[in-house]
Amino acid sequence: MAGDRPQRKADLIQFLRTIQRPDRPIEEIDEDQRLVESGLIDSLALLQIVLYLEQTYDMDFRETGVDPAALSAVGAILDLIERSKTA
Repeated sequence: MAGDRPQRKADLIQFLRTIQRPDRPIEEIDEDQRLVESGLIDSLALLQIVLYLEQTYDMDFRETGVDPAALSAVGAILDLIERSKTA
């Protein structure tokens, strides 16, 4: 599931639809739209995003921890994925 940024974005948005708040369906989302602040997901969904990144992109947060800002928006998550691929 490596793919390029547009494909990773499509995959990520598809995943976000599985964890979205039921009263706030995700139709279109801008890369800079804040996920929790906009109400699209709740703060507990951030843990599900971490699990998704670990399973899908073989990322390991044990040593680095998780910076909540890196999970704040689709664009930030995509940047995090790209940085992990170059590390």
